[in-house]
Amino acid sequence: MNYDLAIIGGGPAGYTAAEKAGKAGLKTVLFEKNNLGGVCLNEGCIPTKTLLYSAKTYSNALHAGKYGVTASGVSADIAKIVARKGKVVRKLVLGIKARLTEAHVEIVAGEAHIVDKHTVECGGQTYACDKMIVCTGSTTFVPPIDGIDTVPYWTHRDALDCKTLPQSLAIVGGGVIGMEFAAYFNTLGTKVTVIEMMDEILSTIDAEIAASLRAEYSKRGVTFMPGTRVTAVRNGDEGITVDCETSSGASSVTAEKLLMSVGRRPMGTGFGLENLDLATDDKRRIAVDKHLMSSVDGVYVCGDLNGNSLLAHTAVREAEVAVNHILGIDDEMSYAAIPGVVYTNPEVASVGMTAAQAAAAGIQCREVKLPMAFSGRFVAENEGVNGICKVVLGSDGKVVLGSDGKVLGAHVLGNPASEIITLAAMAITLGLTAEQWARTVFPHPTVSEIFKEAVS
Repeated sequence: MNYDLAIIGGGPAGYTAAEKAGKAGLKTVLFEKNNLGGVCLNEGCIPTKTLLYSAKTYSNALHAGKYGVTASGVSADIAKIVARKGKVVRKLVLGIKARLTEAHVEIVAGEAHIVDKHTVECGGQTYACDKMIVCTGSTTFVPPIDGIDTVPYWTHRDALDCKTLPQSLAIVGGGVIGMEFAAYFNTLGTKVTVIEMMDEILSTIDAEIAASLRAEYSKRGVTFMPGTRVTAVRNGDEGITVDCETSSGASSVTAEKLLMSVGRRPMGTGFGLENLDLATDDKRRIAVDKHLMSSVDGVYVCGDLNGNSLLAHTAVREAEVAVNHILGIDDEMSYAAIPGVVYTNPEVASVGMTAAQAAAAGIQCREVKLPMAFSGRFVAENEGVNGICKVVLGSDGKVVLGSDGKVLGAHVLGNPASEIITLAAMAITLGLTAEQWARTVFPHPTVSEIFKEAVS
């Protein structure tokens, strides 16, 4: 029961760290109280994308006539869509377990309790360890709205398992999760209303791209209520009523179902984390250094728990950095090029700085903006629609991240934004200038050529 490394939490950070450590020869134990894969695999990234792909396939069939294809009798069976989602999740969970077993990781099913930095208890057993990685993830945050405890609201978990399509759905929160569920249910025929407290949906991305996505879904029948604060919720004869307040006065929305989607918070209680007495930063997040080590020597905090970036791919990279540090391999974490994707249809993907963020940081830049129709492949595959590509470049030799013309950010609205944004992330990570990036040979025809058009 003595281990080189104990890992608390089997999500993207946990299983990545465990596999890497195990393959490197460290005796590793991984504790997970639920299913391997964490929120991302079981009730987040993978299941939502599975549902959204079914919705996209349904939409493509409905609009196949634009491409000279006739399809009749098209329908969507939501029960079968949800069943397929479950099958995909189960397959991937088994895949993770197989990889960890191959890496000789001991998997302990149960709720771990941290006694101190060298001791973990679980299921009546005591496990000793030299190093520890804590990556317990995050949980859905539901604000204390008046009446919230009296109505049968949904969280994302309930929405994922919905087997009967609601006639109407009110979504509180126009962030990534809210917009992805809005896209899914709207495509299948539900009347969707999105209530967002900020002045625009997806407030962390490029403002023009967010507004363009909102306009697209408005045309498809989604009602948006930006700049709206929810004051109360209550049951009614026709469903759940959401009382709202804006600068112009009060209003209300009634829908058959209510989805609360206002964000997530790190899950740092209930498993003995307080016994480590970890220091926090000025934002009350657990403080970690560039190797993800906390204020306690030998204890690393990765993934959503440290609050730096609540994204699965960030957690994976943090886990790699932490294990490399344990192994004595030179590596450090950078958050300068973390891609973010919204899997609506069309997709949105961003990495690095927007022009507004660069200006706020005092960084001189210029923004190159092109319609996605500059890509021949995009035109061939997206009949009757367009998109936006923006690349943010250093402009005058005073760029704090490097010399004139370095790539600082890229922001795309249009399919398949999620698949091409990594090229921009690599350009930022490698410190490429526009000229250097333009010298790369892009295969033709591909949608990724939009970046070459932008920087040439």
